Amino acid sequence: MQNNDLIGKVVLSKAGRDKDHLYVVIDVLNDKYVLLSNGNTKTVQMPKRKSLKHLRVLNNVDDEIKESIISKDRGTDLKIKRFLKLKGIVKEG
Repeated sequence: MQNNDLIGKVVLSKAGRDKDHLYVVIDVLNDKYVLLSNGNTKTVQMPKRKSLKHLRVLNNVDDEIKESIISKDRGTDLKIKRFLKLKGIVKEG
């Protein structure tokens, strides 16, 4: 899998205090680490750095979100938050 293929993918944290939390990959730092956002507590401006070995990559990817991340759109956080909520992945509250 190429590095750019990960951008926009939904991932599930398998370890750490954020275990079982879902994020969207917004950047690939190297072959071991990525930057993650959930659009709420971890924003695009202040993303979470996480090791790939602690993540399970899911097949969900949204082209609109991927383009928004690549173009550094200001509304990316809201799009990520809505996407995760719409898919029923994140519960309200």
